Amino acid sequence: MTHGPHSRIRSVDLHGPVGRLEALLNFGAEDAAYAAVVTHPHPLFGGTMHNKVVFHAMKALNSFGYPVLRFNFRGTGASEGVHDNGRGEVDDVRAALEYMKSEFKRPLIFAGFSFGAAVGMQVACLDPDVKAVISIGTPMQAENRVYQYNFLRQCDKPKLFISGDHDQFARPDELAKLVDAVPEPKKLVLIRDGDHFFAGHLEEYRQAIEEWVREILVG
Repeated sequence: MTHGPHSRIRSVDLHGPVGRLEALLNFGAEDAAYAAVVTHPHPLFGGTMHNKVVFHAMKALNSFGYPVLRFNFRGTGASEGVHDNGRGEVDDVRAALEYMKSEFKRPLIFAGFSFGAAVGMQVACLDPDVKAVISIGTPMQAENRVYQYNFLRQCDKPKLFISGDHDQFARPDELAKLVDAVPEPKKLVLIRDGDHFFAGHLEEYRQAIEEWVREILVG
């Protein structure tokens, strides 16, 4: 689905809790029903807002005419501050959501990839202005880190979990168990032969997001 040329983009400086957060805003249609925020994977392992998986999530959401914000977590790229092991990064996500509320005054969609999903969903699930949540490459264990998602048991918003069925950081049975434990509405999509970064399967991954958005939010 395309609503004309919405690929205009500008650099944005967010006022984060520990200083400037470097961001990119892809503009949408003036009458867009939603705006969106997309977060990136672990910054200590090369994750930035320019990550291909993040880019394709932005393109999927922007294809519906939604304005989409990507940003670098603290200490990443030109963002100020230092990495805080997922604690302060929760507040970075909150700053991004508040910016989009102020800028566009419409309901929000949150999408996060890997570390960005684990951190961002903690904010998105509690924010009444966030109407849908997309968790991409939901990590269960990575680099001696074990992720906990108990907060999802109270998250009754529409939720899409999308991962490769060969994801290095979450086995399909682990993801299925997690999704089984969270309330409806929810959907788990496993991209066949996809790894954590959907190598060779980015178009298929992007299309799966578009199909879910069309089904849940567009109607």
